[in-house]
Amino acid sequence: MSGKSRKNNNNYYYMSFGIGFGLILGAGLGMMIDNIAIGAGVGMLLGITVGTIIDYNKKEK
Repeated sequence: MSGKSRKNNNNYYYMSFGIGFGLILGAGLGMMIDNIAIGAGVGMLLGITVGTIIDYNKKEK
């Protein structure tokens, strides 16, 4: 690591939150339908989709 300061250029901020919250909420949904893997997968898919849409709209402004 050099002494130069690096700028934090995180373009996928909301997508990472979407994945995290989608997995948690999807796992909760999966427990209700007795299949935690499908619930977590669906939650992660929705989290990625919503987070990507928010990040894409943020870049255009």
